[in-house]
Amino acid sequence: MAEPGAALAGGEASDELKVRTARGAVRARGPNQTDYLNNVRNHDLTFGIGPPAPARPISRWPVRSRHCSRKSAQNHSGAAGSRSGRAAGLSAGDLSQKVDPYLRPMYDALYEMMGFERVAKMIERNVIEVAPLAFMRGRSLNDSFVILDEAQNTTNEQMKMFLTRIGFGSKAVVTGDITQVDLPNTKQSGLRTVIDVLRGVRGIAFTMFTSRDVVRHPLVQRIVQAYEANTPDSGA
Repeated sequence: MAEPGAALAGGEASDELKVRTARGAVRARGPNQTDYLNNVRNHDLTFGIGPPAPARPISRWPVRSRHCSRKSAQNHSGAAGSRSGRAAGLSAGDLSQKVDPYLRPMYDALYEMMGFERVAKMIERNVIEVAPLAFMRGRSLNDSFVILDEAQNTTNEQMKMFLTRIGFGSKAVVTGDITQVDLPNTKQSGLRTVIDVLRGVRGIAFTMFTSRDVVRHPLVQRIVQAYEANTPDSGA
């Protein structure tokens, strides 16, 4: 399903990767983000772990839009929140009212990259699907670009379930910040576990981000640096 509004520029030897969209060019900022984008291009499964700003708007949607141009390709995004999925059934309201707050960062990143109208049309045509992680159980996602966001809030069982959804002709990107786990103390973060379990597995790449990669407001970068300085062990 060709979508003409996005194209990825830059070769293997290029110092800069950028995406041309209707809203202008979006560039990787710094060597770590460039390395991350190259990992996504060259591996079937990529983990982007660290502060949220680098691993999300700049790095997820550009490569995702390019992959979407493949015929019959579909994009799937999932969010692992402390109440997304099964636990959301305990809250009041219909399904969209329960899960939308946890998926909002996904929608915001899509709107920023591609524009509201285009995103709405692609969702309507089922080219893009945004859903809680629990809704991916039992599915095989072929010819898709699959993103798991807020992955630090997956359990080991949920992480394994997600990774085994990857089908033929698909790529997957997993993003999260292991310093911001929102799970009960009795549960171990699946994102922490995969760092040890899957490092060195062929076809899988890891990019570890730090406060130096944060591209938000300068104050946010200083806040992240202050927290890092006061955290003896980040779990990485």
